[in-house]
Amino acid sequence: MSSSPPPGHGARPRPVMMIPLRRCGSHALRLRLNLSPQFYSPYPLHLVDMMPLLPLYGDLRDDRAYFRLVVDVVGLAAVSMVKWPGGVFDPVEVFETLRGQPRSIHRVAWELLLRAGERRQAQVVMDKSLDSVHYADDIVRLYPDMLFLNVVRDPRAQVASMNRAIIHDFDTLLNARTWLAAHTAADQVLQRHRQRVLTIRYEDFLSRQQETLEAVCDFLGIAFLPQMLDVAASAEARHIAQLSSLWSANCYAPIAANIDKFRQQLSDDDINLIETLTGPYMDRYGYTRLSRGDASITPARIEMAGMHSAQGRERAWRDLEQDNFRDYVLRRYRADYLAQLHARLSQASDVPGSSSIVTLDHLDPGAFVVSD
Repeated sequence: MSSSPPPGHGARPRPVMMIPLRRCGSHALRLRLNLSPQFYSPYPLHLVDMMPLLPLYGDLRDDRAYFRLVVDVVGLAAVSMVKWPGGVFDPVEVFETLRGQPRSIHRVAWELLLRAGERRQAQVVMDKSLDSVHYADDIVRLYPDMLFLNVVRDPRAQVASMNRAIIHDFDTLLNARTWLAAHTAADQVLQRHRQRVLTIRYEDFLSRQQETLEAVCDFLGIAFLPQMLDVAASAEARHIAQLSSLWSANCYAPIAANIDKFRQQLSDDDINLIETLTGPYMDRYGYTRLSRGDASITPARIEMAGMHSAQGRERAWRDLEQDNFRDYVLRRYRADYLAQLHARLSQASDVPGSSSIVTLDHLDPGAFVVSD
């Protein structure tokens, strides 16, 4: 059943999810589409970073537990690196609106996004938290009219980008496995909701920007506007380009020559490893293989990759603190917020079974320090 609009609201914006994995050119698309008054997609909450904490809230049928969750999701929006225009949300009012509806952390996050879109009088809102592809079934149960924009990128180029991004691992094997898991989840969406999924390749956007944007706009039911081709006109693009090196190119036109840049960034062994894991997807989406695709992937190699990535992450945080203090402080502030939530929830005596719940000590610590 679709969620009902809050009191006093008419038809709500059409919900859209971008899937399946970051570093696919997602900001480039989002920023251009945002130049349409019919569309709105703010900087994403990346709710995936809160998901390991969800069991600590206990039974969400308990008003106290659900209200605590609402407050904390509103807080996640407040500590975002890029603030949503229009001021803060009132968690009490949000809770009262959602109180009688099916309860879910996704319902809370989408309520904030829908309200942000309504403030802009948008007809379509999109969540660019691509990792939410892993929770697509839960979200579709809440929003049966959900559309999906499936953005595919050459896994070699995407993994090469992920290897240099503090939001991901610092190892080719781990990032290739993440790529595979994301696209496996996207396949489930395609199988169950094919008529509501548009798949585009990032490389086609680079080489045929207008044609690709026109196809996306048609799928979303909004008008293509010529100004979408001039991202330099986007104040948001200029703003986020100053905040982080991850977004520094987003205020410029795309560079088609970068399609094969991964050849200089990856070793032959890296390419073979990626193609071993992702080869069938490369064939499906028209990416020419360069290797035999016969890398040996053993538990010992995966363990070594984890150690290598952990060392790289420590270096990356030190380097970020020296090279871009604003980026470092904003990311650290969000990471500290998540850590504080974990500490508080773990100590809460009114959470049934809290002593047996998995905590951050048993999870990948990197999952709590990322923000696209």
